[in-house]
Amino acid sequence: VADYSGSVVLEMPIAEAAYVAWQWRTDRTFRVQSVAPETESFQPYVEVSLDVMIDTEGRLRPLEEVRAALNQDPRTRWSAYIVGCVYIMYHAYNKAALLDNDTRLGERGANILLESDVPLGAGVSSSAAIEVATMHALSEASGIHPSDLTLAAWCQKVENHLVGAPCGIMDQVTSALGAEGMLLALRCQPHHLLGNYRIPRGWRFVGIDSRVKHSVGGSAYTKARVGAFMGLKVIQLESGGKLLENYLCQMKPDEFAKYREMIPDTLTGTEYRALYGQLPDIVTRVDLAETYHPRLCAEHPILENDRVLKFMAVLRYLEECELNGEPTDDPAILWEVGQLMYAAHASYSDRLNLGSPETDFLVHLVKKRGAESGLFGAKITGGGAGGTVAVLCLDTPTAEQALQDLCTEYQRHTQVTPHLFLGSSPGALSFGTRYIERGG
Repeated sequence: VADYSGSVVLEMPIAEAAYVAWQWRTDRTFRVQSVAPETESFQPYVEVSLDVMIDTEGRLRPLEEVRAALNQDPRTRWSAYIVGCVYIMYHAYNKAALLDNDTRLGERGANILLESDVPLGAGVSSSAAIEVATMHALSEASGIHPSDLTLAAWCQKVENHLVGAPCGIMDQVTSALGAEGMLLALRCQPHHLLGNYRIPRGWRFVGIDSRVKHSVGGSAYTKARVGAFMGLKVIQLESGGKLLENYLCQMKPDEFAKYREMIPDTLTGTEYRALYGQLPDIVTRVDLAETYHPRLCAEHPILENDRVLKFMAVLRYLEECELNGEPTDDPAILWEVGQLMYAAHASYSDRLNLGSPETDFLVHLVKKRGAESGLFGAKITGGGAGGTVAVLCLDTPTAEQALQDLCTEYQRHTQVTPHLFLGSSPGALSFGTRYIERGG
């Protein structure tokens, strides 16, 4: 959640993945097929004319017009994640810039096949996985190869501008550039890679899906983001010009403390507009009828950034320990980083109102079993308001059994069977592309 405020983040790619196959067509039609089964709310086959996005003269349609067209039917709006990649890439590389690149972009349609085993609404970046897989396939098919971070940024634009979800960039970068079994460190200002961190020997990260659906397009997530930018605007005005490049996380906790009480605890959209004017965020808008909590929403990313930096300092220390042949499973160190995770989880609920009873219960179950069972920390992940809880534990049979017992108790209490995310896999750019030809 703190990525839109410029926080440093740590993410490990999960084992589940999305795959996209791309085949050009000679007409101006995109035939998009998902292997997921049809349901009452999901139509797995969609046809979209290129004319919806680009006219026959090669001119882009207005963004708002394209977004409305792609999102008009709830059963097929998922296709915006796919064909939206064409719009964003063409916007960056129009005909004047294509030069020797494949001119089929902006002139032809395509057959597109999607397969993904990343669960929807589980807080594990299902949308970013689809966007990155599509943009990567399109990049190879069109001969347009942006830098790695540019590709991730284009995917974020698809979600922000064509899907209409105000996500940050961390999930797209990790889906594209993540390394198997490692924590990718990223400073989201806007996207500065800090490298990959090896998970210390004896540690393990496991995800527990609460099976409560979440969405970064949901009202609670949007309110939290708007509230954070409201707080930023107050600081910019009260400080006499401390713009912070529009990133709250350029401010340390002790500096924020000087301005904290200047930020209103509660503010309606109408009051904000009258007192402070426009929001310093190009992705969201202030709802004049909504009530926001800018002080707490601004405080969360600053404290979250500080927690992540402390977590990274521990990782660096333990890496030195490994190099020197010293143990890395010191319970005191595990307890310390576990407390950072618990504090992050509490902040989701207490400051941002992005908790849920089910994810709170999962964290409670981890705490109840505790260090003696090999479980040290837990926090809600993704956009909050449901989804997955990330757990830090030892890689031991005792911890494995504790996780299984925890899942059993959760199922007995909620009548819902949780799903465990185990293992990891490489990001799309490391995985690469494959060419498939028909016939002999």
